Amino acid sequence: MRSPSLGSGLLALVVTAVVCVPGAQADPPAPVPPVPPVTQGAPSAADVQAAQERAGAAEGDVAAIRQQLVDAAARLDAATVRAAKATEAWNGARWTARTARAVERQAVADAAAADQILAGHKAAFRDAVITAQGMGLEMSVVEALVDAEGMDALLERSAASDYVQSLFDQRRIAYVDAADAAATAADAASAATAQATAALADARAARDAARAAAGDAAAVTERIEARRTRLVQRLARLQGVSVAVARAHQAAVDAEAAAQAAQAAQAAADAQAAKDAKDAKHAGGEQADGGAPATAAPAPAPAGGAQAVIAFARAQLGEPYRWGAAGPGAWDCSGLVAKAWAAAGRTLPHYSVAQYEQSTPISRDQLQPGDLVFWSDGGPGSIFHVALYAGDGRIIHAPRTGRPVSEESIDYWRTPDFFARP
Repeated sequence: MRSPSLGSGLLALVVTAVVCVPGAQADPPAPVPPVPPVTQGAPSAADVQAAQERAGAAEGDVAAIRQQLVDAAARLDAATVRAAKATEAWNGARWTARTARAVERQAVADAAAADQILAGHKAAFRDAVITAQGMGLEMSVVEALVDAEGMDALLERSAASDYVQSLFDQRRIAYVDAADAAATAADAASAATAQATAALADARAARDAARAAAGDAAAVTERIEARRTRLVQRLARLQGVSVAVARAHQAAVDAEAAAQAAQAAQAAADAQAAKDAKDAKHAGGEQADGGAPATAAPAPAPAGGAQAVIAFARAQLGEPYRWGAAGPGAWDCSGLVAKAWAAAGRTLPHYSVAQYEQSTPISRDQLQPGDLVFWSDGGPGSIFHVALYAGDGRIIHAPRTGRPVSEESIDYWRTPDFFARP
């Protein structure tokens, strides 16, 4: 529909052209009907359909972006787990190498002590040989009778010979035993040295693997975080909101997903606890005389010094994660746990598997501040992450590359697998 100004302009041009043509007779101009004004009425069906298509496309784009955010989070999680496994493998290899070196030092010391004992027995045995030769223990009975000055002298000499012979035998046996012990100790020292050398080589290989995994995780984290930023910006444009609003909304979506995961984890834990109680009841059974069923063993007493542990861990909040680090200023998961418990006077290895092995296993519902929470890909030997329980369903831990020491929900990530009390 033409606007009034446009229609009037065209009419004026036509009239002018007619008047200006040579020899033409100009007729009186006809009245121009008014052009109806443009009104802002209801959109047409085509407009509605186009708008719906645009909205549908936008919704599809938003859903695709949200799925991309989920996929990015999954890739980040996988990189985090790979790096955590490599880091704890390195910590385990270092711990094994240190243990092997300690065994080697003890074996070498034992071998040296055995050599000293052997030297003493060797000297005593040499003296016994000289004494025996001096008393003529190799003479025949006839020679002894001929040389004897009467029966009393013979008896005295025989008694002395028996004593020396007994002493000689004792010294010989002691020398042989000491020689065997020295040889065994030497073999043990050689084996310990070989084992320590192999453990050191394994530790170096694990260190290189951990370094590579940490570098890969850092690169993946940087790429994914940059991609997440771009995706959130696209969401903001599609939804017609600011980036800050879109980011806050995405954080709420992530929090909702975490809450759902926490609920699922709690439900799984409750189901497992109920199953364990049922199994324990069936295993214990009723007493033969119809008495009460056997009760479960009580939980171990809360670990002493837990307040100092949590205070130390909280003092490190915000400090960066670095694989293999145990402070000051940077931490990995098991390094933070080891140093926190050292603040309470308890020595734990800088290795999550050994931390579990040197603690008392407990159930989730027995957790107290200072207890240890573990994540694993299987049994305790596959543990790759550890955190300190801070109380009220929260943990303190060194999460991963790109995330500093944090205090957050125990179910912030995935369901924990094991729990223990130092």
